[in-house]
Amino acid sequence: MNDKQKKVVFISSLGGHLTQLLQLKPLFEKYDYHIITEKSIITEELSKEYPISFLVYGARNYPIRYLFKFSYNILKSLFLFLKIKPDVIVTTGAHTSVPMCYIAKLFGKKVIFIESFAKTSTPTISGRLVYPIADLFIVQWEGMKKHYPKAVYGGSIY
Repeated sequence: MNDKQKKVVFISSLGGHLTQLLQLKPLFEKYDYHIITEKSIITEELSKEYPISFLVYGARNYPIRYLFKFSYNILKSLFLFLKIKPDVIVTTGAHTSVPMCYIAKLFGKKVIFIESFAKTSTPTISGRLVYPIADLFIVQWEGMKKHYPKAVYGGSIY
């Protein structure tokens, strides 16, 4: 299978995670790709430039509401996975991407996780959750290898 035939889902939450994900734009043209992120005014604009699907935005500072939104996002992630049929999941985190990573592993697909550039000395929750199942786990700070010994230091994606 050549690269252009590989289906890759690039998934992340809003904000800095999405900003980092979009830094991978040079990879987009090499694959049959699709972006998944949370829906907002900003991300709706991105749909004019990229093939994109949306999950529901859920801030964890409202735990009860977040639980319902996260549950919905798990189901929607499964639906999108079955619809897109990706070979690889690439994510910069955070919580929005975790279900998709586990769904991909259940179906025997590859998972690539890039730990946040903002985390220089402590791991993210999503990083800790995905690390055990990631086929490739990339850190952007050399010091993060103490938390993720099997990780690859990739340097900054900025």
